[in-house]
Amino acid sequence: MPTIAANGAELNYALEGPEHAPVIAFSNSLGTTMAMWDEQVAALRDEFRCLRYDTRGHGRSNLPAKHSTLDDLAGDLAALLDGLGIGRAHVVGLSLGGMTGQALATLRPDLVDRLVLVATAAHVPPKDLWIDRAAMVRAKGMEAIADNVVQRWFTPPSQTSEGATVTRRRLVEEISAEGYAACCEAIGAMDLRDRIGAIRSPTLVVS
Repeated sequence: MPTIAANGAELNYALEGPEHAPVIAFSNSLGTTMAMWDEQVAALRDEFRCLRYDTRGHGRSNLPAKHSTLDDLAGDLAALLDGLGIGRAHVVGLSLGGMTGQALATLRPDLVDRLVLVATAAHVPPKDLWIDRAAMVRAKGMEAIADNVVQRWFTPPSQTSEGATVTRRRLVEEISAEGYAACCEAIGAMDLRDRIGAIRSPTLVVS
C-alpha cells in the first residue's frame, strides 16, 4: 500500500472507490490498523471514495516523535487529506479515531463535511491510567495488554473466536509498543470539552 509524508509522519493509507465520489475518511482506534474498516469499506466503496490510514505508530505508519498530542494526530489526517488533494470529506472515527475527528473538526473545519463519532469522548480521565498503560507496554511489550484488550472488545462467548484470535495477534505483531504508548499519553493529556462546541459539521454520535 502507498505511504505519504504528512505532518512529519510517514502514513500508510489506502484509497478506494470511484474517483469523483464523495470521500469518507476512516480513523482507527488505539491498538488497531486500518484493517479494522475492511467490512465497512467493502460495503461503501461502490458509492463512496474510502480513505483509510494507519495512525502514527500503528501498522505501517511511523512515529515521528515519542510525544504526540491529539492535535498532532488531527494534523496527520489534515495533511493526508491535503496531500491527496481531498478538499472535504466525511470523517468517521472510532475511539481514538473519534477523538482525532473532533480535534480535526475544530482545527480544520474546512475539511470536515459530516462527522461520525463512535465509542469515543472529548475527555477520558484519569490521566494516570494512560500514563501507567504507556509505561507498561514500554516495559513489557504489547503482550502485556493483549488479553485485557480482547476481554474488553469481545463478549465472553466470543473471546475464543477467530476474530478475537486475529485481533490479539495483530495487536502484538502490528502495533509498536512506543506507538501505542505515545497515543496513550496523547489520550491522557486530551481535553477537548472547551473546543467541541465550535464544531459545525452535522455530527452523528454512536454510543
